[in-house]
Parts: sequence; structure tokens; C-alpha cells
Amino acid sequence: MMLYLLPSGDHDWAKELSDKTGIPFLPVDKEPEDDSLRLVLSDRGLFLSDGTLSYQGDFHTLLARVEKNRLNSELLVKAAKPKSFSTGATLLDATAGLGEDSFLLAAAGFCVTLCERNPVIFSLLADTMKRAREEALLPILSRMELYFGDSKELLQSADGKYDLVYLDPMFPARAKSGLIKKKFQLLQKLERPEENGEELLSVAISAHPKKILVKRPKNAPFLGEKAPSYTIAGDTIRYDCIV
Repeated sequence: MMLYLLPSGDHDWAKELSDKTGIPFLPVDKEPEDDSLRLVLSDRGLFLSDGTLSYQGDFHTLLARVEKNRLNSELLVKAAKPKSFSTGATLLDATAGLGEDSFLLAAAGFCVTLCERNPVIFSLLADTMKRAREEALLPILSRMELYFGDSKELLQSADGKYDLVYLDPMFPARAKSGLIKKKFQLLQKLERPEENGEELLSVAISAHPKKILVKRPKNAPFLGEKAPSYTIAGDTIRYDCIV
């Protein structure tokens, strides 16, 4: 994987990402024309591209969902039950991905630590959060902190630190390209580190949060065969809540 820095891109930001993630960056006059999967940084931010498709995170697409009258009806927010915690309750999203669930949870009032260990996905999420801070989403983003690395390391030293730990060990299943969203077509090309969901759940339990929230396909078995205290299910997914 290479990060291509276009002339309009932020050199210091490219270097910061490279130093943190180990992804090398290369200043270029224009984006390469081949079909290799790469990151491209311009004045419009960071994109994942294969020369034909491109994807960039954008929290603005979630703004309608965080309106007060709609946010409380979100299945995730119902499962997290933010009103059952004190103001400023701490939450670890141990599998942050593109950060959309964390954004909803921060909008609901949690102080969220997002942990992502895939360097490409981390870079996309870091850029999404950077642009959101500059575009009037600061009240929500001020409750979000991004961490690059393995969430198990955070959990192993987090005895009682987090009120809630959120686990989403799922990754989009493969399907015909015409039937899935553009971002998933590109993300499926990444060599994403294998996530041992059962081990992650075990480490989360040992961190002694007040609640663990596990996102699962609706008909999937319980993660680690651990029966939840309660479950909230939608049409395709469910949230298993371990209190």
C-alpha cells in the first residue's frame, strides 16, 4: 500500500500518517492510472482508490441520524442505553472500523475511544475525523479520541476504566460487486488482520466494564458462546448486551 500525495495535499499530514502507520507516502503530480489499491491525499482529504472506484469517509452523511428525535430511535443507541450511565460515561469502541457507530454513540453522549489496528482504515478514519473537526461537527468530535493499535492492549490495562466496551468483529461479507456498496468493494480488497472475536470478548470481560455491547448478524451464534443479559434485534443485525 502506498499513499500518493498530490500537489494540493497536506505534506505534514501525509508525513504524520506515514510515521504513525508505516504506510510510505510519495509526492506525485497526479494519481497513478493503474488499478492498484492505494491511498490518495489531495486538498479534499484522503481517499482509498483503485483507479476506478474511490471512497472517502464523511460523517455529514450521519447528521440526519443524530437529530434528537431520531438518535434515540437508533437500534445501537437503544442497546447502549446512554441514560443508564452518568454524564460523560466512557466507552471503548474496540473495533472502530470507519467510525460510524462511534459517531452515533458520541452524539448520544458517550466519551468514545476509537481503536483501529488496520493502518489503511485507521488513516481513512483519522482523515474523516480531521475534516469533521474543521466543519462544525466539533461538539460530537470533541467526545471522540482515536487510537492506532490493538484494542486488547488497551483493555489489558483498563481495569474499570471504561463504562462500556463495544465490539463489532464483523467485516462485510463478500458478494457480487453490483450488489454491495462502493466502499465495501474497496475495503474487501484490503488484507484486514484476522480478528479473534472470542479472545477480544474474553479480554473485554477481564477489563470489568459495566456493560459490553456486541454487534452480531441477527441469526449468528453468541460470540464465544457467552449468553447476553439481553438482546436488541433489528431486521438483519442484533446487539447482545452483557451487563
